[in-house]
Amino acid sequence: MVEKNVTSSVARGFRLPAEWEPHEATWIGWPHNKTDWPGKFAAIPWVYGEIVRCLAPAETVRALVESAAHEKSARRVLARVGVDSSAVEFFRVPTDRGWTRDAGPTFVRRERRKSDVAVIRFGFNGWARYPDFRKDARVTGKLSRALALPSIAATAAGREIVLEGGAIDVNGTGTLVTTEECLLDREVQVRNPGFSRADYERVFADFFGARNVLWLSRGIAGDDTHGHVDDLCRFVDRQTVVLCRETNSRDANYRPLEENRDRLLGARLEDGSRLVVVDLPMPSPLFFEGRRLPASYANFYIANAAVLVPTFNDPKDRLALGILSDFIRDRPVVGIHAVDLVWGLGTIHCLTRQQPKK
Repeated sequence: MVEKNVTSSVARGFRLPAEWEPHEATWIGWPHNKTDWPGKFAAIPWVYGEIVRCLAPAETVRALVESAAHEKSARRVLARVGVDSSAVEFFRVPTDRGWTRDAGPTFVRRERRKSDVAVIRFGFNGWARYPDFRKDARVTGKLSRALALPSIAATAAGREIVLEGGAIDVNGTGTLVTTEECLLDREVQVRNPGFSRADYERVFADFFGARNVLWLSRGIAGDDTHGHVDDLCRFVDRQTVVLCRETNSRDANYRPLEENRDRLLGARLEDGSRLVVVDLPMPSPLFFEGRRLPASYANFYIANAAVLVPTFNDPKDRLALGILSDFIRDRPVVGIHAVDLVWGLGTIHCLTRQQPKK
């Protein structure tokens, strides 16, 4: 099928579904770049294997690999952790670093005479920070063609819009949450020079069907993306968000998270109703080689079969899992050990990308 190009998604009836809506598949990029986890890479494929083991019972897992040899290595890990190979599809699409949430396709869905799915092609520039992003930037186009899905170029005023998946979260019915630090800072890691708040809100309305935007202030300490929202605030149902909260007033996260909480307590959903804000604890600060890591329970992923939550050998692990279990009751909440994984400056949500069911 020849790739179709259209200029608007909402005008054609598409919207960005909430993460808890049914998936056809979850995409991951099988790890290969050892510089992401210097000194710890040997453990990382096994963490991915555990993630796939939890995903595979209820949805297809689609994995990006570099080569036949890379695929063989991945298959070996998956077989050893007990994954049914028929549940995993491999695509030989080279990547620079493989954080699929940010460089992978954004899938939108529509319900008309029949349901269908399209891909929005946002630009990717290595978080406006890293020089190795050219392969990652080509992933979305390659996959839309491989899947024979309609492809929607995300442009404004004749230029490509850069947007990472971790910068936003949605409730699926018209409300989106993001941060000013990530999208509006004009000096640090600028994705779209000259873009204003109104420009972004128009993009969210035009491409996602999200006409109600909740702007938070800053992200968490240690985050190399400069403020991704998926490390601090996530929807768990249409009207409820969990928001990270730091109780130590001397911690670098205390004031930004309190400001974000104040903003959300006064926020409204797309229908004018109040937002329910639930506190999610922060784990104790985690360091490796003197660097603070962006350890956060908010970087969970809602899959068909389970909610996968990063854990950090921390006393608050159990508390975080319990809070999420209270609000997501239709699937089990499962902890995934992420102390090694977070050395790559991201965890479970960062490495996954959902493809909605048609």
